[in-house]
Amino acid sequence: MKYIVLTIIFLVPLAFAENDQDYPWLQNLDPGEGFKQSGEKLSGLDLGLNPLERFSGKEKVLLVSVHGSRSEGYEWIYPLQTLDTENSATFFYRWDDRKCYLSSAEKLIFYIKEVLKSFPDTERVVIIGHSYGGVLVASLVEGWKHSLSTEIHSVAGPIGSSFSRGGCYFNPPKDIPDKLTFYQWRTQHHLDSAFNRLKSDPQNLNLIGSKVTRLPETYRGRRLGHNWSISWVADELGPIK
Repeated sequence: MKYIVLTIIFLVPLAFAENDQDYPWLQNLDPGEGFKQSGEKLSGLDLGLNPLERFSGKEKVLLVSVHGSRSEGYEWIYPLQTLDTENSATFFYRWDDRKCYLSSAEKLIFYIKEVLKSFPDTERVVIIGHSYGGVLVASLVEGWKHSLSTEIHSVAGPIGSSFSRGGCYFNPPKDIPDKLTFYQWRTQHHLDSAFNRLKSDPQNLNLIGSKVTRLPETYRGRRLGHNWSISWVADELGPIK
């Protein structure tokens, strides 16, 4: 019952939304000079599936973002502002990335099912996970059972092989269900500070039917590393329609 209560709270049209400067509403986040402060607000949200805007309830796309390990939040500001449209209901999933991802993955599935009850016009679900969040979202692929058309995106996720972390074991998906499209967005191994000390690239998952893109070496005149990868992917995907 705890999760149901939380979900209902998240979906209530908050009367104070426009005046609440402490809550990280997407339109108020600053990707520029104030990015650190905005990132702190985003990463300081309660654990759970948090709305980043007020909804009409008629949105066609459910957009869920899943952060990685030790996220400071700021790496999501520009990407989410780029992806978000009036057609999308955009959420940020805060989870305890210090522990095993499995329980958080199960909770996310539950949250999504509950949230969709309040969006009867939804036609598509888009889930984007970055870094260790890419592991969490990749774990949803093989057992995904929702009837809606779904996209799952792993951005700079170390999903290429089995590994143990936080008391649980990750096994890469071997099959992709119908109505689900799985995207692998891989950074350049030698430029990614999260992976470049490893002999082999942990992002390389050989999964038939998945859509794989290797990101370029630079973005906007700078090295394209781990955190900037989400911004590049957002530009590539464009506004969610």
